Order: sequence, then C-alpha cells, then structure tokens
Amino acid sequence: MDPLIQHLLDERDIAAVCVRYATAIDDRDWDRLRSCFVPDAVGIYHADRPMHGYGAIEEAIRTAVTPLTRTQHLVTAVEVDLAGDEASSRCSLHAQHVRAGVPGGEHFVIAGRYRDRLVRTGEGWRIRERRLDRWWTSGNPAVTAR
Repeated sequence: MDPLIQHLLDERDIAAVCVRYATAIDDRDWDRLRSCFVPDAVGIYHADRPMHGYGAIEEAIRTAVTPLTRTQHLVTAVEVDLAGDEASSRCSLHAQHVRAGVPGGEHFVIAGRYRDRLVRTGEGWRIRERRLDRWWTSGNPAVTAR
C-alpha cells in the first residue's frame, strides 16, 4: 500500500479509537471499551493512582459512571504521531456528568486532554497507555463522588 495512504488510514483508525472509547463509556458498552485497549494497558486518570491492566481500568470506569444518570464524553482535535507500529495521540475532552437528585446541582463537567500511547495489533490500533490531563472543571463535584 502507498505509504501516504497507510499513514492517513492509521490516523483515521487512531482517531476512531478515541471516539470509540468515549461512546463506549456513555453507552456502558464494556465489550466496546475493551476493544480500545491492550490487556496490559496503563490508565493514568489521577496522577497519584495509575491503574495497571485493562481489568483495573474498566473497574474504575464502571465504578465512576454506574451511579450516574447520564454521561456525555466529547473528544475532538485529535492529533496523531506515527512511528511504525507505535503511535502517540492527543485529543481534547469535554465530559459532562449528570446525577439526578444530588444536592447542590446535578451536573459536573471535566475538560482536558487525553494523551495516549498506542500500538498496532492484529485487531487494529489499541491504547497501551492513556493519561488524562484535567484542565478545568465546572459544576458540582459531588455528582461524581462515590
């Protein structure tokens, strides 16, 4: 295949992983979420608590979103740097969290950037490491309290 076409396809496929991750969380589709990661992936959503292995990442996400009435994770501005069968990417995040009946307000927003390291597998591109950089929040943090 032409190298330029392969490059464009790889960029598209990596952007699709970022979107698939967001929609999997919002749909509570754990099989789809699993398809975004390698089994030994690392998730760094809080600098002081890295998670090792897909199981730990899924458990943390399930625990965070299950009590919520609804979430909406929007990702945009995906940038990809390719290096053969490895890549890094960045995408902006705007995540809305809704929990009905929470005193002080039912909405909490987190905005920031995901920084990923990915690897090409036999099933396509998968996240090896996902790091969340939180830039700002708005609303009632009690919405996401466990």
